[in-house]
Amino acid sequence: MADYHDDLRLAHVLADAADAATMDRFQALDLKVETKPDMTPVSEADRAAEELIRGQLQRARPRDAILGEEYGVEGTGPRRWVIDPIDGTKNYVRGVPVWATLIALMEAGDTGFQPVVGVVSAPAIGRRWWAAKGLGAYTGRSLAKATRLGVSKVGRLEDASFAYSSLTGWEERGRLDGFLDLGRAVWRTRAYGDFWPYMMVAEGSVDICAEPELSLWDMAATAIVVQEAGGTFTGLDGRHGPHSGNAAASNGLLHGELLGYLGG
Repeated sequence: MADYHDDLRLAHVLADAADAATMDRFQALDLKVETKPDMTPVSEADRAAEELIRGQLQRARPRDAILGEEYGVEGTGPRRWVIDPIDGTKNYVRGVPVWATLIALMEAGDTGFQPVVGVVSAPAIGRRWWAAKGLGAYTGRSLAKATRLGVSKVGRLEDASFAYSSLTGWEERGRLDGFLDLGRAVWRTRAYGDFWPYMMVAEGSVDICAEPELSLWDMAATAIVVQEAGGTFTGLDGRHGPHSGNAAASNGLLHGELLGYLGG
């Protein structure tokens, strides 16, 4: 099995640098915000954080390719770093502290590119989660001060906590009925949004979560954390990994029922 310790340490170094840059501009009164062609916001902090991560990767891993939300693909090869400089930009620009930098390493294999390292760093709430293939998933302030993650053992849907981002995305894609039916079937629903529900699944505080439309950079880091915590991460079509343009994550025990409601 490949040894990803050095890549994981590098991902933490990258996250440290990004945290410093994003926190420096968080809640700044003069923060510059623009609207991208897809009508989503982008701030100067998004671009600065991605530029910073790319610069460090180009020096530390010059042979690896890079895919980022703001600046696209650079390079080719069997290893690709995938970056979302600020997952939760709408929160960031409004001063809501629930946002994170997502950094993943993906490697080419028999089933295409799959994540092998992932770091999710949310400095405004003082949390960080990470994982590497075969090494498990953890949360803590550093590699040396960490707690291993594990998904819940909830096996009945009526006892499950279900997390999501919003209603509108499900309605726009004709999946609202299944979403509402699932909400009625579970014990509890909460709209935490963005990266956080997946980290809660990995921690065992939430049992299932799903989103109807996502990009690879939204999912690569969260997927490996959920998987290494013992959970299941697929698209709504059941395809394993972060390649379906949407996501369903669970403790594994409830995954079939989750897809039954949302995967039609």
